[in-house]
Amino acid sequence: MKRPVSFALALMALAGTARASGFSLRSGAFRDGGTIAAAQVFNRFGCTGDDVSPALAWSGAPAGTRSYAVTLFDSDARQGKGYWHWIVADIPARVTSLPAGSGSRGGALPRGAVQGIGSGNIHGYQGPCPPVGDPPHHYHLTVYALRVNRLPAAALASYGALRRALARDALASATITGLYGRPAR
Repeated sequence: MKRPVSFALALMALAGTARASGFSLRSGAFRDGGTIAAAQVFNRFGCTGDDVSPALAWSGAPAGTRSYAVTLFDSDARQGKGYWHWIVADIPARVTSLPAGSGSRGGALPRGAVQGIGSGNIHGYQGPCPPVGDPPHHYHLTVYALRVNRLPAAALASYGALRRALARDALASATITGLYGRPAR
């Protein structure tokens, strides 16, 4: 399966940093290597999930962490170019969890946090909804410990700028990869 090389290399580099620091991410709704639950699946375009962003908790951030960012990225979408399902930045360093639904429409993020616009031109969380008949897609849910209080506004305006800002400003990252597919009918 094709994956964007720059994204894959960045993930590997940051994952090594995360293991070294003990930084970890947990979610009761999103198990590493497991199937993503219907509650987190998109609720349009033929998908019938609840489209609720998962509850997350992280710990072990390295010294110097000033904020966090969270992303959900489908590395298998669009012929391997990928698809951004969720982007949250500027989460204050004192915050180490997000409740279920915080990124969904009507949800409440911590004060100061901002959501970016994902690949579907949707502001906030957009759950998985791969094409019918595709093999299960890999959804990488990642929290980044950042050395800056705020990412530059430009980082939320383009995915290339987002990748560069995360690569530049991340002290560590932790990722859970879930799977979701829709069998052919």
